[in-house]
Amino acid sequence: MGDVISTHLDESRRHYISEKTGKVLGEFCQFYEEQYGVALFNSIRYEIEGNGGPQSQLLHRKVPLDDRVIISGNLFQYVEENKKWRNRFSVVPHNYGLVLYENKLAYDRGIQPRIVLNSAGYKILTSLDQYLDLVNSSLPGTTPKSGNAPILKCPTQFPLILWHPYSRHYYFCVMTGKEQDKWRAVFQDCVRHCNNGIPEDSKVEAPAFTDAVRMYRQSKEQYGTWDMLCGNEVQVLSNLVMEELVPELKNTIGPKLKGKAQERQRLWIQISDAVYRLVYDQIKAHYDAVVTKCELERPRMESTIRTDMDQIITSKEHLASKIRAFVLPKAEICVRNHVQPYIPSILEALMIPTSQGFAEVREVFFKEITDMNMNVINESGMEKLGEYMEKLSQLAFHPVKMQSCYEKMDQLKLEGLQQRFDVSSASVFKQRAQILMRQQMDDAVHTFGTLLHQELAKMLGKEELCKSIQRILERVLKKYDYDSSTVRKKFFREALLQITIPFLLKKLAPTCKGELPKFQELIFEDFDNFILVENTYEEVVLQSVMKDIMQAVKEAAVQRKHNLYRDSMVMHNSDPNLHLLGEGMPIDWGEEFGSQPDSDPSAEKRHRARQVVSVIHDDEGALSYEAGAEVLMHQVSQEELGSEELEACPALAAPGSPDSMQGIRGMLVKEFCVETPVPAREEAKEPLTNGTIVQQSGGSEERGVERAAQKAEEGPGSLEHSAPHDAGSPCPVNPGVEEQEAKPAVPTSPAKPPALTAASLLAEGGVEVNRHEPSDKETGEEVSTQAHVEKVESAQPATENSAEVQTQF
Repeated sequence: MGDVISTHLDESRRHYISEKTGKVLGEFCQFYEEQYGVALFNSIRYEIEGNGGPQSQLLHRKVPLDDRVIISGNLFQYVEENKKWRNRFSVVPHNYGLVLYENKLAYDRGIQPRIVLNSAGYKILTSLDQYLDLVNSSLPGTTPKSGNAPILKCPTQFPLILWHPYSRHYYFCVMTGKEQDKWRAVFQDCVRHCNNGIPEDSKVEAPAFTDAVRMYRQSKEQYGTWDMLCGNEVQVLSNLVMEELVPELKNTIGPKLKGKAQERQRLWIQISDAVYRLVYDQIKAHYDAVVTKCELERPRMESTIRTDMDQIITSKEHLASKIRAFVLPKAEICVRNHVQPYIPSILEALMIPTSQGFAEVREVFFKEITDMNMNVINESGMEKLGEYMEKLSQLAFHPVKMQSCYEKMDQLKLEGLQQRFDVSSASVFKQRAQILMRQQMDDAVHTFGTLLHQELAKMLGKEELCKSIQRILERVLKKYDYDSSTVRKKFFREALLQITIPFLLKKLAPTCKGELPKFQELIFEDFDNFILVENTYEEVVLQSVMKDIMQAVKEAAVQRKHNLYRDSMVMHNSDPNLHLLGEGMPIDWGEEFGSQPDSDPSAEKRHRARQVVSVIHDDEGALSYEAGAEVLMHQVSQEELGSEELEACPALAAPGSPDSMQGIRGMLVKEFCVETPVPAREEAKEPLTNGTIVQQSGGSEERGVERAAQKAEEGPGSLEHSAPHDAGSPCPVNPGVEEQEAKPAVPTSPAKPPALTAASLLAEGGVEVNRHEPSDKETGEEVSTQAHVEKVESAQPATENSAEVQTQF
């Protein structure tokens, strides 16, 4: 910590920061311990009563693509310590942590990296103007004039800046616009992956944590979505503390900052980063202790739940009926006056870009398979198949090829609705949809590879192989249409809940929240670890709006322009043995179908040692970094880059073929974005594991219309999800070998959801409750007439009924 920063963060101020962090952490931990018991009860009840629902048609990859490098290459980084630009060898491994080495030689020798960056919470900027706007808005005190000198000068026209509201910023630049687009896509994928850092497969810890964060923020009168609910648990809690701490520090430290505008900007960024590190270290040291405490209590609580499950359920239902009688009349008035008229417009805003994105995923997948099929028939057939399939297996993790899919979500606009429903920004929904797109692409690729591998056991010739690839492609596309429809409808319901439920809770708080403590006496003391009045109240509020959301999604599903399966179309699992294929060992295409290894023993040894395969290959004719470095260094003044420093940072070749990549070593295991120089012999200890495995659920219908009829009836803006025609394919499809799919059947009723949670109320939203028709006075509303609602209500349709939805408010 520099002398200037130490002056502003003296001992007394650091003590205050520590006390504030401890206070926030203590309050949060109370909520976490309460929510842990509730989450444990819901998990066990769900396990006992069953987790019914249709099965997805596509296979899910059980073994992740470990030891892969998304991209590696050179970036020019601005080093703030000496205010100079340096050439860094950059590696993005499969866990999406950005790793910077001194140079490629350091990487090859296994020397510890200089930086391991977890990019959760960052924004990727490609211009200094964008960056300065964000910096000026966060600077305490008066806003600098636009004519002031910028905070830094970039030596090229192609900067890449990673901005964070609290942590330090990172500055990079490249030589060409094409390189900038490529690295921007890679950085955005890193941010998207790291933001989704709390694993959803944790059935107790994850919901307990997210519900505790939500309850804590609501206790501070903060409702609505929160952009900084991103990263791992320690990062989220650090953001929670900084959200309260930064305004206070601005008021105390801001007026004391001296110097020109750019100097004050730079100093404030350094101070904010220093505070963030202090907060992060303190939370990391104490949060694990709280989790351990709950884990030690888990066996006792689980024993009580399994022994007294029926009594706990009866007690909760009794409590819910009392709260429902008190809250539901008021909630329904708020829904009718303030939510119902806007559901169709919210849904339409969500559906258009989301459906376009999933359609683009389908198109990219189809194009890649078709190109592979043409190359196989035109080249050497089976000998090249392993190489092509190895590349195809990484398609979902190729940021550049997937960028066209992700960009569709950039069209999502919620202006007007954001202010009305207290939605901080649409980025929460954009990133969630993009993660679902990537998962669907990976499922489609994995399913195709599994089916093709099974087909290859027949020892096909080149012509038969071509026809088999085409048949499998159409088969997988049919399954993709089915699964993507289900995934999108689930996403729409979750998004509508995330937007409307916090709004309703805030609206009802003045008339309902103060009355909730009186319901505590209805809970038996032995069960108060598993039943909370606050959670039951929120479930009742959710029930008040669920019927409208389900109806809206159901109506939208029957419109052809949205390409969603209708309720009347049911697609059962057409391949009862398909999911058994996914239980085997992962396929190593390069080993099984690739070319024979080099006969040279030393070459074979090197080949086995290199288990890292780069997803993105540098096949573009960009300016080489060897020449680019010379141009860049010539532009920078001799005072900044002396000849000795240039010799210490040699220019490096751009990333090439997979053979030029070596395995990521044990140093890629840090869990937080810390950039302090690492000693050469010190081993990194924590893996960058911020990703989630998105669990997909199967849909419940199958299209029964012909492709030609679809094209004739749909408008020019509609998105085709029917299986593509084989025109342009090297081999025609043999109609006699068409796969037999399951016949449509009468939909079976879904299994009864186990608990009155956000998921279970999706099925119970239509339950009628005996109640009187409330008046406006009961909710404190001044204007709420049915005539007014009918006047404002939009005629926009909405979509389907679903079995289950997991919701994070």
